[in-house]
Amino acid sequence: MLAGLSPRREACIYLVMSDSTEFSLAEATAVLARTPASLDALLRGLPQSWVCCNEGKDTWSAFDIVGHLIVGERTDWMPRVRVILEHGLEKGEARAFDPFDRFAQEKESQGKSIEQLLDEFALLRGENLAALEALNLQPEDLARRGRHPALGVVTLSQLLATWAVHDLTHLHQLSRVMAYQYREAVGPWSAYLGVLKCVGHSAP
Repeated sequence: MLAGLSPRREACIYLVMSDSTEFSLAEATAVLARTPASLDALLRGLPQSWVCCNEGKDTWSAFDIVGHLIVGERTDWMPRVRVILEHGLEKGEARAFDPFDRFAQEKESQGKSIEQLLDEFALLRGENLAALEALNLQPEDLARRGRHPALGVVTLSQLLATWAVHDLTHLHQLSRVMAYQYREAVGPWSAYLGVLKCVGHSAP
């Protein structure tokens, strides 16, 4: 047994070590299904200072992040799933995915409240997960390949794994953006607050 760890905790560590590279559609959708509620619990009803402040020039606020997730629901994840299934490499030269506009929310979110964005995201995510379930994807489907305009050949399982990790990336970014607002207020405790030292790997 590892020093200081309970048998249950030690078992969890070895589980992660052995299974961390395996993709599971059920596990990915379990994360995807929880993101709307996570965002709603954190953001609904908050003062604008938490929702609309960012980390400086050319960075995103919580409002921007939710808007970006909405654009992804409309134009990225399920449209690309369908491109792979309908125009994948096994049918000849794959049709490349349409490029994703990572800044489209700057226009599409104008005039909306954070509550409207949260409701819109929850509705779209629910519709997309229902559509994904209806496809009844099999292991051979997950191995099918499409073509990303910048990354080249990708598999359906990689796309779906990226969808889940994309959610987690922006939840991470959201916590960092919000913590940044109190970077001075915490005083000397900043030495112990890793979120205030986290930069770069979840930028827009």
